[in-house]
Amino acid sequence: MEKDNLQKASMSVNQSFFHYGWVILFIGTLVVFASLGLARFGFSVLLPEMQKGLEMDNIQAGMMATSNLVGYLSLSLLGGALAARFGPRAVITAGLLTVGITLILTGIAENFLTATLWRTLTGIGSGASNVPVIGLLASWFTPRRRGLAAGVVVTGSSLGLIFAGPIVPWIISGFNPHGWRICWYLFGGLTLLIALVGVFLIRNRPSQMGLKPVGPYAGYSLDSPGAQALRWADVYKSPTLWHLGMVYMAFGFSYIIYMTFFVKYLIAEGGYTSQAAGNLFMTMGWCSMLCGLIWGSLSDFIGRRVTLVLVYCIHGVSFRLFAVWPVPAGFILSAVLFGFSAWSIPAIMAATCGDVFGPRMAPAALGFITLLFGIAQAFGPGIAGAMADNAGSFSSAFILASAVAFTGAVAAWLIRSESIAAKHF
Repeated sequence: MEKDNLQKASMSVNQSFFHYGWVILFIGTLVVFASLGLARFGFSVLLPEMQKGLEMDNIQAGMMATSNLVGYLSLSLLGGALAARFGPRAVITAGLLTVGITLILTGIAENFLTATLWRTLTGIGSGASNVPVIGLLASWFTPRRRGLAAGVVVTGSSLGLIFAGPIVPWIISGFNPHGWRICWYLFGGLTLLIALVGVFLIRNRPSQMGLKPVGPYAGYSLDSPGAQALRWADVYKSPTLWHLGMVYMAFGFSYIIYMTFFVKYLIAEGGYTSQAAGNLFMTMGWCSMLCGLIWGSLSDFIGRRVTLVLVYCIHGVSFRLFAVWPVPAGFILSAVLFGFSAWSIPAIMAATCGDVFGPRMAPAALGFITLLFGIAQAFGPGIAGAMADNAGSFSSAFILASAVAFTGAVAAWLIRSESIAAKHF
């Protein structure tokens, strides 16, 4: 009894003062800002000038985007395991160092092949730094606060859009024809700075600082019993898992086409200047700041399936508007619609895996559907680039992205509410 009272008193003290978990949340947001916001989505703003500088066609531009995604996928599968073995702090820092160095090397590249090599290595660093952040949040936040934490961290991608949107056109206009190279140097330098901050501030577990995780402890044990033998085959053989994977693939394939060629399309076919296109890119980033929190919370109330259907329909409308209403009003409406729902699907899919497979099987399930998501994401830019070169316009590629998003909505509606976890717990 005395031990329990002391533990409760310790928890009360931990929750009464500023908790270091909020520092971890801040650093996690910066990690996503660097590894995705700058390293991946910054490419979208730089692509038009980079194509000119390296004399690339749209197929090559798509292949370069795909190479980055392949690199990310290869390490995203191992990032969690490496973090478990060496600790998230070491893996995140190593990943960010890789991203920072290769972003700078991308700015030095003189041809398509070397730039593609550095983009691939950037993807590897992004996977090594971004994926372990999820494991870090799981250590620092109790289950009833992890949704909030994840919703905050994904805003790092939004911050990347907000930062790159106005900065890139300004640098390009002032330093042509080498402005795009200076932007990569800037992105790389910022990433290296974040890596330096991370190595000093990241801690792998609250216990290293004599703390408990952030959040309520009702029904939550800090000393979870050892996991009983789990029948992993029931997860991987589950039709529901494969169904969820197909749903997630629709997002990976469709959104990456839109994000990769967003600025390129506005400048090449929409009559936008580089500055105007960057401003709309930034507007989309501002609109996406709260999307994870809004849609994640909504899925708690109306259900994952219905929320997924709504988000996929919004994406489908957004992508189609971009193609069939090529005027400023259409472009703005498309950007706002996508921004309002941009990063919500990954969070909802993670929650769905927890609902269906239970807390102990969910990581395996989520890892598997993320693999399928990554495969679809890797194919998207290459196919879109080839379609654009053949048709002389990106419109058909965006219409394809819209059709795939609507297919995702149909597939989401057909998700069964089967609970694999119930068989074992």
